[in-house]
Amino acid sequence: VQLQASGGGLVQAGGSLRLSCAVSGRTFSSYAVGWFRQAPGKEREFVAATGWSGGSVDYADSVKGRFTISRDNAENTVYLQMNVLKPEDTAVYYCAAANTMVVVTTTLDYDYWGQGTQVTVSS
Repeated sequence: VQLQASGGGLVQAGGSLRLSCAVSGRTFSSYAVGWFRQAPGKEREFVAATGWSGGSVDYADSVKGRFTISRDNAENTVYLQMNVLKPEDTAVYYCAAANTMVVVTTTLDYDYWGQGTQVTVSS
């Protein structure tokens, strides 16, 4: 399984970005996909995750109401729509896939990782 994250960039506080995660190598709908982020000097943290169908999702408290995760199983892609961005959202964002069909939220649950995309929010 290979994951390719894209869509990061520099945005002002209050702005929006949409990240994409293209997944290849296995039947896409057979596993869960999540987004994590890691700021300099901090541990990687959970941001959002979706189960196999996209009907079940979960979010970190810090992004609830601002971020939306979705998946298109026909396109083998998962999206993270990020609105009302804050400087504290600045980090490298990683997408990951897990060999399970349910929503999972810890790094240990995930088996495959993409290379990350930088998101920088200026104040």
